[in-house]
Amino acid sequence: MAAALGSEAAVEIKDLKKSFDGKDYVLNGIDLEIPKGRITVIIGFSGTGKSVLLKHILGLLKPTSGEIRVLGREIGGMGVEELTRFRQQYGMLFQYAALFDDMSAVDNVVFPIREHRRDLTKEQMRGIAREKLKQSGLDEKHFDKLPAELSGGMRKRVGLARALALDPDLMIYDEPTTGLDPVLTEMVDNLIVSTHNLKQGTTSVVVSHDLYAAFRIGHYIAMLNNGKVLLAGTPQDFLDSEIELVRKFVAKGVHKA
Repeated sequence: MAAALGSEAAVEIKDLKKSFDGKDYVLNGIDLEIPKGRITVIIGFSGTGKSVLLKHILGLLKPTSGEIRVLGREIGGMGVEELTRFRQQYGMLFQYAALFDDMSAVDNVVFPIREHRRDLTKEQMRGIAREKLKQSGLDEKHFDKLPAELSGGMRKRVGLARALALDPDLMIYDEPTTGLDPVLTEMVDNLIVSTHNLKQGTTSVVVSHDLYAAFRIGHYIAMLNNGKVLLAGTPQDFLDSEIELVRKFVAKGVHKA
């Protein structure tokens, strides 16, 4: 499918299976290519394996069988140290931002820079952090505030700035609009698109329950069902599909007022 979209694959998943008990498979033969330089939204109802798939892409889980290649590297066999270094190419925005409560906004963004860029001075690290916060749309007057002093939308922006701190090639968003009101939801969707456009060639993967957002921001959509990919393609492929479950999804997701 990546080739069909005129792009090489940033993530290639072949016959991925995962069982935690040796009997039931949460993932039961996932075949999926995520195109480089595009926004891919992975959707599906609860229990379809979205979070488990995401953890495999991040290397947090090892496959029971199958293969995962990320940015040209097979990650299933990587050791802890190699995987830690490799993850510097990832940016991750967690569901609830997952900020350190006792650190200011700017110090939250400095954290991954300090961990992975020890060649930089403290002043250089803070300079990068402040630039990422500006790119994420946070007003400078909030840079030294603690997370508890920030609104939900502001915390999302800080989380995004932290995800961007190392200039990743692969941005991953885990249910980024969960628990947000419609206004904040649209703000986060717009932020994903603007962030994606900051660096040419960046690949964005959004795991979401928001059907409307999938059509609004996704170049490419993959729908999971029963541990498999039910359909993967462009929004138009979903509009044209005759699969009953996909048609129900389209009816619910596209015709939102």
